[in-house]
Amino acid sequence: MAAKAKDVPEEKELKEAELTVEAAPEAEEAPAEEKATAKAGKRSAKSQKEAEEKAAKEERKATASEDQTEEKPKQTAKPTRSRLERRGKKFRDAAKLVEKDKAYTLVEALELAQKTSPTKFDATVELHINLNVDPRHADQNIRDNLVLPAGTGKDVRVAVFDDEKAASADLSGVENIIKQLDKGEINFDVLIATPAQMPKLGKYARVLGPRGLMPNPKSGTVTTDVAKAVQEAKAGRVEYRVDSTGIVHIGIGKVSFGQKKLLENAQAVVASVKGNKPSSVKGAYVKVAHLTTTMGPSITVSVSDL
Repeated sequence: MAAKAKDVPEEKELKEAELTVEAAPEAEEAPAEEKATAKAGKRSAKSQKEAEEKAAKEERKATASEDQTEEKPKQTAKPTRSRLERRGKKFRDAAKLVEKDKAYTLVEALELAQKTSPTKFDATVELHINLNVDPRHADQNIRDNLVLPAGTGKDVRVAVFDDEKAASADLSGVENIIKQLDKGEINFDVLIATPAQMPKLGKYARVLGPRGLMPNPKSGTVTTDVAKAVQEAKAGRVEYRVDSTGIVHIGIGKVSFGQKKLLENAQAVVASVKGNKPSSVKGAYVKVAHLTTTMGPSITVSVSDL
């Protein structure tokens, strides 16, 4: 009996020892978890949690966009409408009277231009001539002025920048015109000046130049014969100059002029343009010409008829 009593405490000690050995690894592993997370910074528990939430959010967005892409039906592109289809009804109706690939004679084009004017007001008839010139060369920078036989159909206000009064001028006097220019007022369509008074207009070049009102000897607005210049301006003097692409744009009268007057003006312009042909131009001088009215369709004019 005494031997059995001694064995019981030994068994208890063995069991306690086993439990201690099993618990020991867990105790050793606990500090490892603490080392994986820090109190602050990228390795902190808070930062890791935010990173996980952000990754999950991006994943949800990617999944949603994929679903929308799959569900969204393909849209067929609408065909682009032609330039004529985008115009107004009146213009389209007028354009039906013009044959697209036909080159009309000058007489036919003028007659057709009057029929195809879609405006209620008295439209201007315009002539556009594309020349075989390069305006970058001085001798090919075509520029001239002429008096249209039938006039322009406009009431032209003429101002004379000189102390002597011109008989038919609407405005005259150096000081009078300077006062108006200082106020930014321009109450004239043509400004004529004498060579002696031109230096006084130098400070207003930025105001008059962009409007085409700066007097120039080539346009006949700087002259000593003021009376003649005023008379020609009132009668219908016009000036033309090729643009950067070598095209002359000029109004030759109003629709109400009728075919006869418009033809006289058109022939005068064509004669002036041809008379200024540079000697350096080889081959065809006039490439193509078109006639039109304000807001009206374009009519091709036969070059051989000009």
